[in-house]
Amino acid sequence: MLFLDYTPELTSLDRDIYRYISANLEKVTYMRIRDLANNTHTSPTSVLRFCRKFECEGFSEFRIKLNIYLKSEKEVPIEGIDEMAMIDFINRTTQPLYQERIKKAVELLQDKELILFLGLGSSNIIAAYGSLYFSSIFNIALRIEDPMNLPIDYLSKELSEKICIIALSVSGETSEIINCLNHLNFTNSSIISITNSSKSTIAQLSDVNIPYYISKEYTKHADITSQIPALYTIEYLAKEVRKTHSKIMNN
Repeated sequence: MLFLDYTPELTSLDRDIYRYISANLEKVTYMRIRDLANNTHTSPTSVLRFCRKFECEGFSEFRIKLNIYLKSEKEVPIEGIDEMAMIDFINRTTQPLYQERIKKAVELLQDKELILFLGLGSSNIIAAYGSLYFSSIFNIALRIEDPMNLPIDYLSKELSEKICIIALSVSGETSEIINCLNHLNFTNSSIISITNSSKSTIAQLSDVNIPYYISKEYTKHADITSQIPALYTIEYLAKEVRKTHSKIMNN
């Protein structure tokens, strides 16, 4: 986010300041702290707290880092689909690491009665697809549309034990998802995450993490890393759960 390589935890007031800065990057580098406060309908104290969340002692340091960020930032040309990267990923799905993670996830899902998918941004779209796909092939699944409004607060212990969360995040560092999973770790629900790296915070908060390891792609304003591995993993996992469940039912 801006010149950070992770997403800090932002309040609604922080997000208002962030949105203004994102829309007026160059203009902000010439502003005084009071100017920014006036333009965002906040206070200098609020702006200062915002700057500290971006690892800056004050607004002057924030402006310097923002200016360096603007000068170093370059538009990354959007290439075509890297077929070799996709082929490499498919090949890795046959390897022990991926298969072992899938096996553990299948075991976790076998006795669950409800699957809840969780994602933000493009991962939210994949979460919607995942909920439809799981509902069609295995068990009832829903998408958590608002990670900050958790219905699980109102569920009994017995019911929460029958729920599994499947969290989707390319970076594995999405603050809203992290906050949600931190909350869920105090319940009896299980957590499976599908991320680009097993070293991410979201991966560490999960009972099972399925990483896919592909090269990240960015434009100036967005992460455009392919979601094909996440889609593949969702379909693979759903079919493996269904296959294992059918074997159990037939025995």
